[in-house]
Amino acid sequence: MTAVRGTSPEGRYGRTDEQRTDRKLKIVGSVLGVGLLAMIAWIGFDYVGGKGISAELIKFEIASDVRTEAHLEVRKNSGTGGFCTVRALSKDGSEVGRKETRFEPGADRIDELVVMRTRARATAVELTGCTADGDAPAG
Repeated sequence: MTAVRGTSPEGRYGRTDEQRTDRKLKIVGSVLGVGLLAMIAWIGFDYVGGKGISAELIKFEIASDVRTEAHLEVRKNSGTGGFCTVRALSKDGSEVGRKETRFEPGADRIDELVVMRTRARATAVELTGCTADGDAPAG
């Protein structure tokens, strides 16, 4: 007579509990490792990319046929100086005014009202870009 065993041989018909636990730990470790690398890359990119000036055109007003006002919010490092360029556009899209406004080192956030004279009535104002001192202008 042969004896019948109550359980199958360990590891013969699938994974053991230890193998499942090892696989889960490897997956969790991989996910955490990728997350850590992504965080380090993000911090590095922010450090390198955060050296310049960034600005946003909050609002503008067409004051008259020959004058516009633009409200800029500028964010920069306190030790960084530079300038931002704003231009006024006519109804057909041609440029009717342009002004560069300079920011000296000091504050890290600046609210600036840029008053610009125009050759004709403007219908829109746009921020074309900002350049930090020491950065080469694009173009």
